Order: sequence, then structure tokens, then C-alpha cells
Amino acid sequence: MTASTVPIPSTLPRRRRGPLLTGLLSPRGLSGLALVGTVALAGLLAPLLTGADPTAQSAQALLGPTGAHPFGTDELGRDLFSRVLHGIGTDLLISLTAVPIGALTGSALALLAAGTRWADPVVQRLFDLVLAFPGLILALAVTALLGPGRWPVVIVIALAEVPGFGRQLRAGLLVQRERDYALAARVGGASRARVLLRHVLPNAVDPLIVQGAIALSLAVFIEGAMSFLGVGIRPPEPSLGGILSQSMAYLSTHPTYAAAPLVAVTALVLGFTLIAEALNRGFRR
Repeated sequence: MTASTVPIPSTLPRRRRGPLLTGLLSPRGLSGLALVGTVALAGLLAPLLTGADPTAQSAQALLGPTGAHPFGTDELGRDLFSRVLHGIGTDLLISLTAVPIGALTGSALALLAAGTRWADPVVQRLFDLVLAFPGLILALAVTALLGPGRWPVVIVIALAEVPGFGRQLRAGLLVQRERDYALAARVGGASRARVLLRHVLPNAVDPLIVQGAIALSLAVFIEGAMSFLGVGIRPPEPSLGGILSQSMAYLSTHPTYAAAPLVAVTALVLGFTLIAEALNRGFRR
């Protein structure tokens, strides 16, 4: 058979998508990305979407939605559209700061527990101690020591996330270090630390991606709850939980006051939850 007669395939075989891309491109993943992306983009573009100062007061208190104030105004005459958009930015900035801190701290403790036999029970009891405090009790304890504000919220969220990341990674490390490739590396003379960091760790991090999406949804909830209770972001700085808290006194007469921040919080939490579920299904395939 000559080269001219060799059949040429009409199409090349498609490369198999990785589990991360498979999860994100599923209907659940795309729905979650659309929700989170829309809300996050609105918060990111807040200075362009509204020219109103979110802290500027006026005599036009408790207005309903108008052309000048799409979401109306609050009891101090501040523009709710501007406050909600800037509040989204505040919530996302806190979440994207606190969750990586919690993830890195939990992962470091998991590596210590998996690599050092005596440290494992100590780290496990530390995780149990943090989990023994419900999120809001932990928030009240931290703010009692540090006072309300942005950084106490970051600390509370980071502390709440440490056990989740730590236990996920520890479980993955314990499974992976008994696999044949890890045993072969040890037989080949690799040290325990090298096997753990070079061979085992890269194969145990997939669940952390799912945990990260779950952690972001929990972070939005914790920030909202703390600000709602008055121990988080303090007025006049806008936050979604703070706006919701202030709207409660006017819920019967001005229900639209609470609608916008409630929709934003719900969209963020639902979006991150959908992304986590989609990623979990993608990694299990």
C-alpha cells in the first residue's frame, strides 16, 4: 500500500476532559458559575455601575425603587443600589482572604499529622476543639477578644475552615501513602518527607478543590451572620449582612429594603454550592 492510499481519519480523537473541567462544564457547574460570576462582576464593577457614595446620607429616607435609586434608599437616605454592590465586594474580599488562610493552615496541619506520628493525635484533637464551637459561638468568642470589624471576621472564617481542609487532606494522604507508587518510592530510598511532598501530596489535593467551593459558600454565610448580629462589619461600611440587619426594622413597611441583599447572599451561597456539587461529581467519574 502506497502512502497515497493510506486512509486518513476524518477527525482526530478528542482528548478526554479532566475532572475539574468536566465538573465546571456540567449543567450544575455552569449554573453555579453563572450565579457567582454575575454577582461577583456586579460587585467588581460597583464604581462603574453606580456613581453614588455608599456612605453618603440624604434627606430622602426610605424611598422605594426609583430611576435615581433602583433599590430605593435606607433609613438614612443612603442609596441601596450602591450599598449592595459595594457590600458584595466587601463580602467577596473577606471570603477570598479568609478561605485561603484556612486552607493553608489546615493543609499544613494535615501534612504535619500525616508525616509525624506523635503529631497526629494532637492535630486531631485540635480539629475537634474547633469543631466543638458552632460558627456563631466561635464568632462571638473572637469578637469578644478583638472587637467587631473586618479582620475578626476573617479570623473567624479562617478558623472555621481549618478542620474541613485539614481532615480532607489528612484522609487523602493516609490513603495515597499506602498506594504502590508510594511504597515503591520508599523502597527506592526516598525519605518520608520526600515521598509525602513529592509523590503523595499531588495525588491527594483533588478533594481540596471541592472543599474550597464549599468553604466559600460557608464564608459568605458566616460574614452575613456576623454582620447581621452586629459583630462583623460595622456601619457605615456596607456589607450584605449589615444591610439585612438594618432592614429588619422596616420589613413590614419597606420589604424591598431587604430584597436586594437577600438575593445577593442567596445567589452567592447557591452558586458556590452548585459548583461544589458539580466538582464533586466530576472527580468521582
